[in-house]
Amino acid sequence: MPLTTRCTSRLVLLALVSLGLVWGGATVAAARTASPTLEGPVTGGRGAPFLATTAFDLTEVGYSQAEYFISGTATAYTNGGDLASDGRWKVIPGATAAYRTRVLVYRPSNPKNFKGTVVVEWLNVSGGLDAAADWLGAHAELIRKGFAWMGVSAQAVGVEGGTAIVPGIPPLPLKTTDPVRYGSLMHPGDSFSYDIFSQAGQAIRHPAGMSPLGELKVKKIIADGESQSAYRLVTYINGVHPLARVYDGFLVHSRGASAAPLSEAPQPRIPAPIHALIRTDLRVPVLVFETETDLGFLGYFSDRQPDGKRFRLWEVAGTAHVDAYTLIVGPVDSGDSPAAAELTVTSSPVPGLIRCGAPINSGPQHFVLNAAVEALDRWARHGKPPPRAPRLEVAPGPPVTIVRDAHANALGGIRTPQVDVPIATLSGQGQTGSIFCILFGTTTPFDAATLASLYPSHDAYVSAFDEATKRARRAGFIVKPDAELMEHVAASSAIGK
Repeated sequence: MPLTTRCTSRLVLLALVSLGLVWGGATVAAARTASPTLEGPVTGGRGAPFLATTAFDLTEVGYSQAEYFISGTATAYTNGGDLASDGRWKVIPGATAAYRTRVLVYRPSNPKNFKGTVVVEWLNVSGGLDAAADWLGAHAELIRKGFAWMGVSAQAVGVEGGTAIVPGIPPLPLKTTDPVRYGSLMHPGDSFSYDIFSQAGQAIRHPAGMSPLGELKVKKIIADGESQSAYRLVTYINGVHPLARVYDGFLVHSRGASAAPLSEAPQPRIPAPIHALIRTDLRVPVLVFETETDLGFLGYFSDRQPDGKRFRLWEVAGTAHVDAYTLIVGPVDSGDSPAAAELTVTSSPVPGLIRCGAPINSGPQHFVLNAAVEALDRWARHGKPPPRAPRLEVAPGPPVTIVRDAHANALGGIRTPQVDVPIATLSGQGQTGSIFCILFGTTTPFDAATLASLYPSHDAYVSAFDEATKRARRAGFIVKPDAELMEHVAASSAIGK
């Protein structure tokens, strides 16, 4: 589904961040998540779902889309004790309220191509509209491996609107953008968002009638959220998941320190603690994916935790919270675009709206994110955990800063050929200009003299690049199709010529 004009201009805002159970023991209460009423496929209004998402026609890659409304009674939660930093929270059901929201499904058109796993994304509303941040980042892997994907309008801003997050740019909620199509929706507030997200998953796992996946045979359901949505997933995992038990795994992408409130106005406010680890007594796997920006600017460094039986942390060198792939290349990449592996050098990711002081990050985040999706799916389906990843080297400061090599690229972390055989400095820090740009990191291409000193011939560059790609592939941080694409682009480049 193509983006609307207004949605395209606002895509840059998708990652702004608004700054008695024994789980794991012998006794676990029965899940009490309701199955919502499902209506659809939805048609009418302007004729297409409204979402910041990829711009190519899904039919070109063998996929179809359908939008549905889900409705029912959602539950808010209150704390049954202190919300401790170790994440082992006890929450209890509180107030209830009626709701009606939407879910959007992308699925293989041919059921035989369905892998069996559904990724359910908590749509990001940091830019004042629903945005499919991780579909944008990882859709190439989801499509080629036959995943289904469902985006959930879990938060009130995406449905009802509210106070402008960006001064002078009002939110674009569903009900305002297409009142004919979405006018019947109603969201009681974000205290109810956690149960709404549970019920969206339950519509697939235990549908009350038809399923939004139709006849597809679902084996595993993975919850996913990026940026603000990742903060909410931390709260969901620590407090709500032990009650709901809907999801088989979690991908928490680009969280910072702490977590989202458990409850907020108009319900009583229950904030998360200043530091919030993810609880270690889970029975389902969690993979946390962090960029350089997340460790520093967003403060995740203070909430780092060691890998465990069902927890993995991947920190990726050369990456920023938002980058050129998400904003420029990803929306039009149907899965094999050479531009996905090329250096994109621009300081104006959205001309006329955002201009940064330096070119924004053009790093390898999307490639490693593809590997994370594959690894988490394998973990959830077959019990095989992802590889343990080295941590980025960080000087705790203050301020927290990434330790860098002679070319100013990060040391430590997950390594890719983009940082081990560099043609530019790729950083998640150091950007200037608009406040938005702080999240976008930087790209500083090497000058001709530096390139010549590093790569005296094209063969020398290609040989080093291919070897670094093989290391990343063997380590489990790059998947085969992406490795082949990167090697092809390196071989076709003019580096060393």
